[in-house]
Amino acid sequence: MVENAEQLTESLRRIGGLVRDARKHHRWTQAQLADAVGTSQSAINRIEQGNQNLSMEMLTRIGAALDSEIVSLGHSGPMHLRVVGGSRLSGSVSVKTSKNAGVALLCASLLTTGTTVLRKVARIEEVNRILEVLTSVGVRARWLNADNDLEIVTPAKLDLASMDIDAARRTRSIIMFLGPLLHSQETFELPYAGGCALGTRTVEPHMTALRPFGLEVKATDGRYHAVVDRSVRPTRPIVLTERGDTVTENALLAAARCDGATVIRNASPNYMVQDLCFFLEKLGVRIDGIGTTTLTVHGVPDLHGNVDYAPSEDPIEAMSLLTAAIVTNSEVTIQRVPVEFLEIELALLEEMGLDHDRGPEYPAVNGRTRLVDLTVRPSVLRAPRDKVHPMPFPGLNIDNLPFFALIGATASGSTLIHDWVYENRALYLTELTKLGADVALLDPHRVLVQGPTRWSGAEVICPPALRPAVVVLLAMLAAKGTSVLRNVYVINRGYEQLAERLNQLGARIETFRDL
Repeated sequence: MVENAEQLTESLRRIGGLVRDARKHHRWTQAQLADAVGTSQSAINRIEQGNQNLSMEMLTRIGAALDSEIVSLGHSGPMHLRVVGGSRLSGSVSVKTSKNAGVALLCASLLTTGTTVLRKVARIEEVNRILEVLTSVGVRARWLNADNDLEIVTPAKLDLASMDIDAARRTRSIIMFLGPLLHSQETFELPYAGGCALGTRTVEPHMTALRPFGLEVKATDGRYHAVVDRSVRPTRPIVLTERGDTVTENALLAAARCDGATVIRNASPNYMVQDLCFFLEKLGVRIDGIGTTTLTVHGVPDLHGNVDYAPSEDPIEAMSLLTAAIVTNSEVTIQRVPVEFLEIELALLEEMGLDHDRGPEYPAVNGRTRLVDLTVRPSVLRAPRDKVHPMPFPGLNIDNLPFFALIGATASGSTLIHDWVYENRALYLTELTKLGADVALLDPHRVLVQGPTRWSGAEVICPPALRPAVVVLLAMLAAKGTSVLRNVYVINRGYEQLAERLNQLGARIETFRDL
């Protein structure tokens, strides 16, 4: 009995430490976490000290609030990675399909009551969350085979009252339900959008894009309360106040079933938006201007057809694999790279001294996206002459910016990274200092990186933002000795079997749990 009591005490202490670390990475006080999960600040303090018995319900609420896998049902605890670094990689690896396109297409499946088949969908936590929401409201979804082909059948009437709120809160993609639902619902509610801890991002651009379709939204009590006036339709071009990807996708989803032609200006022409346009075209919606900032959507009020579509490859995953080769000074061939969406990144890397070859272009399965095979060789890099900053496509991709902090730490000289989009993400890049990098936070949006770096192993709590988390993992590949990256749920949100695929190139990454 004494031994069991000691084991319980140790388990509570470890869980408390995980809660504390996740809360601090989320930049919340104990009082803020208490408010989010419906308890007191003193109870959170006791939990973090290991002095509070915990129900599974409370652990689930804490995990959802912090977007962190504190415990995992059916497993002994959250997942961690142990990395033995300092070795070169070799071989070839293929880029998987786009996570961001996949979630947009899942939301778009709500537009039609036919059968939607999506090919080689990224089987990741972000997709799982959207599927949990869809199936909770009556959508039938099933994986067809080992290739991750997914079949979706949307009913004539959705049961929104049964929505899985916990799953919906854990993804920002839930905001893209607004566009499809305004066609079938007069009133509905959605929970506030969640996802990575990147700071406050206003949803007002979405509202500006969707008001011309009769949608009005009030945000109260942690929910969006939507009312649709079906007599309202766009009378002039819709000008997006932010050239955002999800904003453009929401406008497209609204316009797809709006009778007549809808013009969308200042639209994002990024990869996931193009995939959504190609998908809508297969449904019978004609779209002029794909790949530009002005889209003309010829809506079809009733969409009932079946559609079979293969989303294109993920340029952010391609950049991740490219960075892995650079930081480990390796020769690696990355196959099926969507080069159109990496041209600025590759031009900057060429300026820095990257030695690489590109094969001939060939089409993706969708027949539209241009792919190449890219071979990267060991290179002596120098810091870029100018600051590195993202821009809407065709500029350097916002999601690819964090990789340049790691690449800058590999290069000789000073690299200034200006992450003007997000409020918190630059802060997480300073986690590289724990592995030996010289990364100074100049202000909430800028870091100065001095290289080259002599990497050394360390134990790091996974940052709660997806791309900085992967940057830390890739740095561990270069660090001599053994590193531990704890609580990697956020990586599993956006990457499918990343550790296993890096291991196929010669990395030494082990998955483990310690509770």
